[in-house]
Amino acid sequence: MSTAQIRLPPKMLEVFKHPRGSVRYRGARGGRGSGKSFSFAKMAAIWGVIEPLRILCTRELQASIKESFHAELKNAIASEPWLEAAYDVGVDYLRGKNGTEFLFKGLRHNIGSIKSLAQIDLCIVEEAEDVPEASWQALEPTIRAPGSEIWVVWNPRLDGSPVDHRFVKNTPPRSCIVEMNYSDNPWFPLELEEQRLHALKTMDSATYAHIWEGDYLSRTDAQVFAGKSRIADFEPGPDWDGPYNGLDFGFAQDPTAAVKCWIFDDRLYIEYEAGRIGLELDDTAAYVNERVPGFAEHAVRADCARPESISYLKRHGMPRIEGVTKGKGSVEDGVEHIKSYQEVVIHTRCVKVQEEFRKYGYKVDRLSGDILPVIVDDWNHYIDAIRYALEPVMKLKAAGGVFLPARMRR
Repeated sequence: MSTAQIRLPPKMLEVFKHPRGSVRYRGARGGRGSGKSFSFAKMAAIWGVIEPLRILCTRELQASIKESFHAELKNAIASEPWLEAAYDVGVDYLRGKNGTEFLFKGLRHNIGSIKSLAQIDLCIVEEAEDVPEASWQALEPTIRAPGSEIWVVWNPRLDGSPVDHRFVKNTPPRSCIVEMNYSDNPWFPLELEEQRLHALKTMDSATYAHIWEGDYLSRTDAQVFAGKSRIADFEPGPDWDGPYNGLDFGFAQDPTAAVKCWIFDDRLYIEYEAGRIGLELDDTAAYVNERVPGFAEHAVRADCARPESISYLKRHGMPRIEGVTKGKGSVEDGVEHIKSYQEVVIHTRCVKVQEEFRKYGYKVDRLSGDILPVIVDDWNHYIDAIRYALEPVMKLKAAGGVFLPARMRR
């Protein structure tokens, strides 16, 4: 008996850990370059080799075979010689030599013929974000053969879209659905990485997060720091003010977050970050000090709500740590202070800070769509660390003092 090794992104192993027919839905959502479509195409081809299946590949609109899942399947089959040997791949068809058959149909103009199809073992819904509720209601009852499955692949766009409502907010029983992005793809190509890095520096943050990180396409005007930050490589100069170090303690699923900041020419620079979910207090100093050069050598300002943690770290690796004074309105004051700089420059290595600056937002009223003057308490752990780090500068300005750059204080 011969065996074949199958290479898949690690998250796909979670999707396919159960045998065929033991789940009803498998799926993946996320941004560009994740490898989700290729992985599903490959697994469909593999299942079609193991046993003869009737597989329907569909999407909402399909004007020709070129707009179908055919090309993805063709590439997946070509990636393995043993798969190539098992299939007859034509310009507009794809058949297994054991009798497996792939069908390619658009939902909008073919729902009647799809309803009449018999014995569909597997249905793959590609670009599922575009499938309206009416199509879902017509499709799902059609896929009713014993042990039949529905696979769903999509790039999220709208919060509450039919696919989002159906598979994320109200995940049905017997489902294996994961989120996948470029960072989950071990074989993310250099060409796409160059494109992603260029987009990171030139594209507005909401569009970047939608395309590359699988976020909903959000309103830029609901972002707290819309248009305020940019991504760049930099080295602090001798006349820069700082460093200003901040630390936010993690709890449960919130990460411990540390940052190292500088101020120069009315710009705030975020040079280093370090953080992790589940970081034990005993390990915090060693973890942060290893990833943020010189962190323990300078003042570190942290959340005063954890005085016992501050006391511990003062004796174990962060001798200059101190608590900040928090009070009513401190979050809003800190946000306004950060926004007061001409811009915030985030180093390319600080990927978590970049993510928070994209996702930190104001509450949007669900009925009217109005943006409310209420900051959502989410995506703010590194931002909180930045607020703590800058507390002495904020106090100086609040007291009416003038913050003089280092070069003017000599």
